[in-house]
Amino acid sequence: MRGINRRGLRLELVRGLGIALATLALAVVVASAQGVATTTTLTAGAQSGCTQALTVAVTDANGQPVTGPVTIDDAFNGGDVQVASAALNAEGQASITAYLVEGSHDLTAVYAGNSTDQSSTSAPVVPVTIKSACQYTVSVAPTTVTMTAGQSSAVVVSVTPSPEYIDTLTAPVFVTISCSGLPDQASCTFTPEKVEILSTTTGALTSSMVIGTQAASSTASKRAPRPGSSPIAWAFLLPGALGFAGLASRGRRRRGPLGQVSVRGVVSRWLSRVSLLLLVSLVTLLGTTACNPRYSYLNHGPNPSPATPAGTYSVTIAAQSSNGVTAIIQTTTMAVTVK
Repeated sequence: MRGINRRGLRLELVRGLGIALATLALAVVVASAQGVATTTTLTAGAQSGCTQALTVAVTDANGQPVTGPVTIDDAFNGGDVQVASAALNAEGQASITAYLVEGSHDLTAVYAGNSTDQSSTSAPVVPVTIKSACQYTVSVAPTTVTMTAGQSSAVVVSVTPSPEYIDTLTAPVFVTISCSGLPDQASCTFTPEKVEILSTTTGALTSSMVIGTQAASSTASKRAPRPGSSPIAWAFLLPGALGFAGLASRGRRRRGPLGQVSVRGVVSRWLSRVSLLLLVSLVTLLGTTACNPRYSYLNHGPNPSPATPAGTYSVTIAAQSSNGVTAIIQTTTMAVTVK
């Protein structure tokens, strides 16, 4: 009995030891799978055009740097977009430059983790705002011009796309140039009116802008009317006048025997009166439609043209493009002085 008890006790001890070792091994495997907790921080640096400089740092629970990939996520317009990625160096840091579109962005850094370190996500940086100027800018040279009314001046308008914007182009972009704010009797023209941004464009695209003004024209001298009447007026007036006069005289001579007025005579008399009335109307009509405008033109002539008003004006030059959904407009101003 004692041998049996001892043997059973040994078996129980071996079984318990095996269970303990298995539990310990399982705990090690679980701990290894979970890894060490990490902390990821994201810092925003300088902004230039469409790009934002960022710095990512990741450390473990002991403050030691870790390695592995990190990404930059952007909560833009309610979505979650990955805008950049990099690998941590030996110090657990990564310098990233992210290209962002126009608008406000909430950026976070995400550490993917590895076999010994857990993944982690940084707190979002202060919202980064990108202005539309990151696509292209517009400038003018010179920025001030002075001229006398009647003169014109030429300036150069430059449209400069950013390199980051050019890298995103999959098709040409046409930018239309226009101006506003000029005084009355002044205009601006562009050659060319549109410039084309291509994926191979380098540097600025230029257009020649000509600002034109107007001088006052002298008052036209009065023209002395020609002697005599217009042959065209007489060509209409004489046949009608002679015809109506003939009807009137004919109506007077139609009388019946013994001086009695016949029915035909009465009709002729009324016809003569109507003819006289039409004759007077014809003469009046020709006088109002032909003589008066002719008299005004011969004696007064056309009105003089006014000059461009003197003064200093702030003129806005705009460069506008569209991708079919949203329009991009960049502006600059210049001073135009008219003497």
